[in-house]
Amino acid sequence: MVLKCLPMQVVHSLLLVLGMVWLTPVWAVQEIRVGAAHFPPYTVRPERGADIGLLSQLLNALNQLQSDYRFVLVPSSIPRRVRDFERGRVDMMMFENPAWGWQGLSYIAVDMGLEDAEVFVAKQYPDRQQNYFDDLKGKRLALFSGYHYAFAGFNPTPKFLTESYNAMLTYSHESNLLMVLRGRADIALMTRSNLIDMLRYAPQAKSELIVSQRIDQTYRHYALLRPQAPIQSQHFAQMMQKLRDNGQLMAIFAPYKIAVVAVEPS
Repeated sequence: MVLKCLPMQVVHSLLLVLGMVWLTPVWAVQEIRVGAAHFPPYTVRPERGADIGLLSQLLNALNQLQSDYRFVLVPSSIPRRVRDFERGRVDMMMFENPAWGWQGLSYIAVDMGLEDAEVFVAKQYPDRQQNYFDDLKGKRLALFSGYHYAFAGFNPTPKFLTESYNAMLTYSHESNLLMVLRGRADIALMTRSNLIDMLRYAPQAKSELIVSQRIDQTYRHYALLRPQAPIQSQHFAQMMQKLRDNGQLMAIFAPYKIAVVAVEPS
């Protein structure tokens, strides 16, 4: 009875609005919150709001690949990231490894098919050779606070590192490298991709450093998803495979000597 009393244009408008309200949930894009802690060149000071680093490039590629999900970066920190994940502040973390403090938590690991490495860096002297890195005993180490190093059994506790390895802990890779160059530290531990990136901007430092052939650890990067994440692990793995197949992973990571490798079917 009410509809008969309304002008036809108003009826059409009401039906259109009701139709849009009915269809909206069907087409809603699922937001995936990806935690970001300072880990250059993958993530660079995300707490400052700067949209730089390889993670941002990867999220852009994932968002351009499809329209069902929108991956967004959520700033975190090295010591806080596990707590943010556990409390549901983020849905997933990328460029992680289960050995880096994730024991005892519920997650689904997806192999990202990306490999990097941690290397030892020292000041170059005429008589210094690769055997300098064989024994760390008695050497002053410059380390990034909160990182899990293989030589230390993946124990990031400051007290353990300072007492067992004469370590100096900072929150700056640049500071660690400068300490080596200025003779305040004997060895710094550096992510190989980050070292390559830093030497790009300071090429004169390359001749002043010796980089170890010894590898502290090889990173096989994983994405860790909460069991309640809006995206299923299989679906995310398929998206990564598409980026691998179309060459976008290579375009993002190859300039940093990060290996794009095959992933075993799950």
